[in-house]
Amino acid sequence: MDLGGSSFKEVLEAQLIFSDYETAKSKSEANCNGTFTKSRTCSDGKNGNSSKNGVYDLLECPVCKNLMYPPIHQCPNGHTLCSNCKIAVHNRCPTCHRDLGNIRCLALEKVAESMELPCRYQNLGCHDIFPYNTKLKHEQNCRFRPYSCPYAGSECSMMCDIPTLMAHLKDDHKVDVHDGFTFNHRYVKSNPHEVENATWMLTVFNCFGRHFCLHFEAFLLGTAPVYMAFLRFLGDEKDAKKFRYSLEVGGNSRKLIWQGIPRSIRESHRKVRDSQDGLIIQRNLALYFSGGDKKQLKLRITGRIWKEE
Repeated sequence: MDLGGSSFKEVLEAQLIFSDYETAKSKSEANCNGTFTKSRTCSDGKNGNSSKNGVYDLLECPVCKNLMYPPIHQCPNGHTLCSNCKIAVHNRCPTCHRDLGNIRCLALEKVAESMELPCRYQNLGCHDIFPYNTKLKHEQNCRFRPYSCPYAGSECSMMCDIPTLMAHLKDDHKVDVHDGFTFNHRYVKSNPHEVENATWMLTVFNCFGRHFCLHFEAFLLGTAPVYMAFLRFLGDEKDAKKFRYSLEVGGNSRKLIWQGIPRSIRESHRKVRDSQDGLIIQRNLALYFSGGDKKQLKLRITGRIWKEE
């Protein structure tokens, strides 16, 4: 494969970080959501706030502190909570501890449907307001929605915009950032037969005015130990689809080549890995590529990123 040009090429001895991949659930995006401003009601779908302070309080789930959406549940004493938290508290009211049963608070649901609310990312720059029943759909695609940290092998709960995320990766995770659209990495590990769940240090590339992160790790695919390399895009899926990348690994006059589309970091690292959307190398083949007595992993992975016209 022709990596071409005077683009960046460097061989890195990647640092190995172990992980059992059973990381804790990421913290709620509610941590990024400031308190809604409560001043006046605006019905034009543009910039505005609401003055219904008491209704806001009624719609706030006492458990997760997020706004409740139908179905809204209540206990026999009238205490309400959202459907997600109803499951989390094992169907027992967190206020009076009575069994919740299956009682719906239809009156509060009707009130909710008549309201207009600001985007949950208001404090991050989105100043639009929306009818209650369309607010969630907007928030799923809001351009101000923060990104989760793509660093694998940790329980990092950082959520922020891309510039802040890049600073976080460099300062807090000590991630290497390189300019260029080609790469040439060497991954080394002694006693590879003892490695079944591991991830190597993340590497970030800056090219075409965007950022991409290269993952390399070992895990069990069913019962088969494999290594996998894949690329993720620091941005939304629609922008990720504008790019392509290729990966190549080989040795002993054989090689494997993978070509694909980088996956957005909107999708979790685990989801991308489990989808097998990347270069997958069976451990026996990886050791064959490594040469020698097959007691040490020595893989060289090359690749490039390009923009589709």
